[in-house]
Amino acid sequence: MQNLSLDTTKDELLLELQRKGIHDPAVLSAIASVPRERFVHPAFARKAYNDVALPIGLDQTISQPFTVAYMTQSMQLQPGMKVLEIGTGSGYQAAILAAMKCMVYSVERHEGLSERARSILAQIAPSVHCRVGDGSLGWPEESPFDRIIVTAGAPTVPEPLLQQLRIGGMLVIPVGDDKRQRIATITRNAIRGFNQELSPFEFSFVPLRGEQGWDQQRADWNS
Repeated sequence: MQNLSLDTTKDELLLELQRKGIHDPAVLSAIASVPRERFVHPAFARKAYNDVALPIGLDQTISQPFTVAYMTQSMQLQPGMKVLEIGTGSGYQAAILAAMKCMVYSVERHEGLSERARSILAQIAPSVHCRVGDGSLGWPEESPFDRIIVTAGAPTVPEPLLQQLRIGGMLVIPVGDDKRQRIATITRNAIRGFNQELSPFEFSFVPLRGEQGWDQQRADWNS
């Protein structure tokens, strides 16, 4: 990797993210500090700093850097926050959160992906806690969380995740159909319950699977 010839440099990526509206210096610093090339398949390593999603196997992808930066910026993170990530995937988003000095708990349903991510995170962000399980149900034993981020598209917002937010906490999740979604930013309010805002533009995520994801949605349709 030391002599890797990149299509796009990290500095060029950072400029592109700023042009697209990423202005939080802590987010940009985290993007700058985490080696994305460690999380992509070696066949795509030269494209590590292109602003595109890349395949990582098992029909999963490492998200486009802008998507990671946008969702991270939307979370309004502060050092020391306890963050739950649903969908470990490559481990890149978890590493970004750890670089922002958050306590990170990450759930992945694919055991193979989780094991691979753990081995990389052990070297880059060893403080990240990983487990294999149904992410749509969250991680109740470790709740409540200051922030929850879901890196897969959901048909609706899973109720277990809402209930695992502390008062004042925030959930960032793509919601829509199985092709296109908008990012919902949901804040738990002690008086009014939950407030929600939607991103002005659409994204495309892999589907959220599990009891509170697309698996249950299809079961409801077929019942």
